[in-house]
Amino acid sequence: MENKGMKVLVHASAFFAPYLVPIIIFLISEDETVKKVSIQAVLFQLVIGVLITLSIIFSFLLIGIPFLIGFGIMWLVVPIIGIVKALNDEDYNYPIVGRWYQ
Repeated sequence: MENKGMKVLVHASAFFAPYLVPIIIFLISEDETVKKVSIQAVLFQLVIGVLITLSIIFSFLLIGIPFLIGFGIMWLVVPIIGIVKALNDEDYNYPIVGRWYQ
C-alpha cells in the first residue's frame, strides 16, 4: 500500500480501531514517516482517553464539563485534520503528543 493510503488509514482508524490499526501498521510498515504517524496516533488516543476520563471524573464539580466538551471535539476534529493533511501529502504532527516522537 502506498504511504499516503497508510497515513490516511492510520488517521481514519481513530473512529473504528484507534489502537489496533496503528500498531499493526507500525509493525508492517518500513517507511519512517508512516511509523511516526502511527506512534503519534496511538499516543494521542491514549492521552485523549485519559483526559476525557479525568474530565468525566471531575464533571461533578462542574469543572470537567467544559474540558469534556473540548476534549470530545478534539477527539473528533484532530483525526479529520490528519486525514486531510495526509490526502494533500503534507506532514502532520498530532497536538499534545506530536513532539514526543519525532
